[in-house]
Amino acid sequence: MASIAMSAPAARAEIVNRSESGFVVRLASEVTAPPAEAWKTILTPAQWWQSQHTFSGDSANLTLDPQVGGCFCEVLPRPDGAPVTQKPGGVQHMRVIYIEPPRALRLAGALGPLQSEALAATMTITVKPTEKGSRILFEYVVGGFMRYKVDEIAPAVDRMLTAQLTSLSAKLGPVAEPAPKPAVEGGTATTTEEPAPAVVPLKGAESFSLPPKGGKLAPKPAAKPKPEPEPKPDAAPVPPKAAAAPASTDKAPAKAPIKAAYMAPAKSAATAPTKTATKAAPKPAKKPAPKAPDPEADAHRDANTAFDAALGSKPNP
Repeated sequence: MASIAMSAPAARAEIVNRSESGFVVRLASEVTAPPAEAWKTILTPAQWWQSQHTFSGDSANLTLDPQVGGCFCEVLPRPDGAPVTQKPGGVQHMRVIYIEPPRALRLAGALGPLQSEALAATMTITVKPTEKGSRILFEYVVGGFMRYKVDEIAPAVDRMLTAQLTSLSAKLGPVAEPAPKPAVEGGTATTTEEPAPAVVPLKGAESFSLPPKGGKLAPKPAAKPKPEPEPKPDAAPVPPKAAAAPASTDKAPAKAPIKAAYMAPAKSAATAPTKTATKAAPKPAKKPAPKAPDPEADAHRDANTAFDAALGSKPNP
């Protein structure tokens, strides 16, 4: 019985979501190594991260500090001819924000040319046991403002991460999958599909992790043409005003005075009863009331009369 040809599969990648301000890339691969071995290798990126996707050009300069706040960093060696006292440069690619050995690792940071943009990015790596070994998942979420067009930069990031996971899978031993069955035509077996390569080429984005060579700047959006105003319909002709009638020489009858709302209407003269004017009889004058006798006044008058008699004078009448 003929044996079935086996091939090493590349990592399965997919852009699961995208918008004008970001995108999500998800990749998965199955390996024969157990979770503990896979975890140990993931924490040593110098062993599997591709050198063409580094700033220094050598993945040996990569390190990962496996603790919260730890740096996924790269050392930039001193250039040739630089003084010995000059310190080497460096790059912080990401920083650890969650770690749960040997199950999950989460890092925050924008990779490659995305560093120059106002972006927030999170990489989550999970390791799960399987019957044949382990399943490794990469998920990279990017969002914010950037000058790259999402339709161009998202596929480039997808290809770059696919290459890294494929390289890691090759290090850990990818789970072999059966190649597609050949189609038999005229007794000759012909393959309909070629096996996927172990490392996915980036097709023009080989230097994606280096500064601005990784993508094209998004052109400025063209200004939208202003809509032309619709022509207004011609206004209907205004009919000529009629000539004013000549003023009449006859005087118009005087209008009745307007009475206020709170004034009672005047009664008609025909209905109002007539009253006969009569003069009132003069009232008789009141007689002065007689004065009441005053004893003191009488005694004073008697005393004066007696005094006058003693002097021999007569009182006044």
